[in-house]
Amino acid sequence: MKGIYTSLFTAFLAIITVFLLSLSIMKRKQGNELMIKISRAIQEGAQTFLKREYYIVSFVVIIIIIIFTVTGMYSNIGIDWRTALSFLIGTIVSALAGYIAMWIGTRANARTTYAAMSGLKQALVVSFSSGAVTGLSIVGIGLLGFVFVYVIFKGNPLSISGYAMGASLLALFARAGGGIFTKAADMGADLVGKVEEGIPEDDPRNAAVIADNVGDNVGDIAGLGADLLESYVESIIACIVIGISFTFIGSELVELPLLIASLGIISSIIGILIIRILPVKNPQNSLNTGIYVSTVIMVIGSLCIVKFLNISFNEGEKFYGGLGPFWAIISGLFTGLVIGFVSEFFSSDRFTIVKKLAESAKSGPAIVIVNGLSIGMQSTVIPVLMISFATLISFYFAGMYGVALAALGMLSILGVTLSVDSYGPVVDNAGGIAQMAKLSPEVRNITDRLDAVGNTTAAIGKGFAIGSAAFAALGLFAAFIATVSKIKGTFILNLENPKLIAGLLIGGMIPFLFSSLLASAVGKISFRIVREVRRQFSEIKGLLEGKADPDTTRCINIAAEGAINHMIVPGILAIVIPVIIGLTLGPVSLAGFLMGALITGFMLGIFTANTGAALDNAKKFIEAGHFGGKNSPAHKAAVIGDTVGDPLKDTVGPSINILIKLMSVISLVLAPVFARI
Repeated sequence: MKGIYTSLFTAFLAIITVFLLSLSIMKRKQGNELMIKISRAIQEGAQTFLKREYYIVSFVVIIIIIIFTVTGMYSNIGIDWRTALSFLIGTIVSALAGYIAMWIGTRANARTTYAAMSGLKQALVVSFSSGAVTGLSIVGIGLLGFVFVYVIFKGNPLSISGYAMGASLLALFARAGGGIFTKAADMGADLVGKVEEGIPEDDPRNAAVIADNVGDNVGDIAGLGADLLESYVESIIACIVIGISFTFIGSELVELPLLIASLGIISSIIGILIIRILPVKNPQNSLNTGIYVSTVIMVIGSLCIVKFLNISFNEGEKFYGGLGPFWAIISGLFTGLVIGFVSEFFSSDRFTIVKKLAESAKSGPAIVIVNGLSIGMQSTVIPVLMISFATLISFYFAGMYGVALAALGMLSILGVTLSVDSYGPVVDNAGGIAQMAKLSPEVRNITDRLDAVGNTTAAIGKGFAIGSAAFAALGLFAAFIATVSKIKGTFILNLENPKLIAGLLIGGMIPFLFSSLLASAVGKISFRIVREVRRQFSEIKGLLEGKADPDTTRCINIAAEGAINHMIVPGILAIVIPVIIGLTLGPVSLAGFLMGALITGFMLGIFTANTGAALDNAKKFIEAGHFGGKNSPAHKAAVIGDTVGDPLKDTVGPSINILIKLMSVISLVLAPVFARI
């Protein structure tokens, strides 16, 4: 039980830290009346959207709860009211963590703008503190919810897997809905404002600007938080389900993931405090220092925990023990750091690749788009190799349990890595408020400097998210195999079996179908927003001259209504398709389906995320004064390239992360059904 008590302590420690950080932010001044008014408009838009989104998702949740409960009443396969309750708790925890992150993010934006009047350090402290609230909320609330489910259901694998399924379901709708909203608004604002009218980004005359700022919060804060909370709890659950299949509830194999998660929270809090107190000359270096310190603490602490537990176990005929679990954890931890660096290398304008991409914009939008797609494809190579090597290393040292441990190792310092990622949308909003409130150029220069770092950390975060999703899905796949094997006795996957081949092919197709639906949704809604912004410029007298105000509410409503309507079909498909495969073709085909989806989804996720980030930063590099600067032909070409990349990096890529995890956890929860049919 030492793992349970330690997890409870660290979860509450994270929540207390969240409370203290939130207090420190709320004590800050928001600035003048106009800044407060703009911030409140963003708050109200984000809050209204999340409420509508959660309301729609609640119907899906209720249907699944009824199905699980009725199944338990008329069968004896292990899925019953306990799985239903655990599932409900998972959705509530995910929704709560995302809502807290959005709440503080929308209140830190104006405070960051005001703090920028006092210099770079103060602006970084406020915005990063908001990101830290997101990071620690996710790990603290996620771990607390899991421990509660684990204790009340006494470690029952199906019950605790229901918790992961609930978190996954909510995360998919939050990420898909938020991603559609934010990119539809962003594209509409850029295409009419920058390209057609030649006005600056975040110009108050543009009716879609507030909707764009709302989207940053619902997509890149609430949606991202739900996404990584899902990966975090699923990596813990995969370790525990596999551990129970080898030994028993309460064994060292079950204790280890709980202790590693606890150590990760402590390491993250220390890293966050270091970032807050360090002097700021280069914001990127300050943020990196906190991550490196957390990593070092994690490595030393993991070694001590593994040696203390002295784990040994058999997987089939092979014996594992000694420092094997430690090497599995470390392989995942360092793989996450390498994937993050690769994402930065291919997407940051500090490196030659993006600078050359920006230069190619002088030849027009077609050239810059093709080059951006090429960069995204190249960027898949090293992450795929790293995940492959880490899988081999972790399996060699600790079997399939080691693969699940590697996923947890990658996510162990999520508290600080997510903090670094989540501060980006806050400084983006802060820059928008500075522009709309017509503050001095010095304030906008500071927010732009922080925003440039935020773009890099966002690219790193997206690479980290898809890498962790692949590892978490591998862990869940291993848990699925272990669960089916326990019921059937033997469960062999043979490439000569046509059912396995069929499953692989169907699974490989699903991420493309899913991506198509999301990209199409962004295109349709952004078209409506473009028409609305054009209409307001032509019909509202004095708007372009700055003598009248735009109707921002209308653009927010278009984006919100469209996002909610278009997120339903992809979300339902992600739930229904693995169930149909499992019921009609059986667990062998379903195993192939999951692996096919993982392989194509992982590479498609990296490709889309890094393509979009490279195109975005190429545009920003030109806006910094290179190749003609703002309003030059190269800039207009780069803006068009950015609008192509936007739905790739902020809608398609992040949603694929959740797709492959949700399908895996649904298969795990329903594994007893598929194995017995």
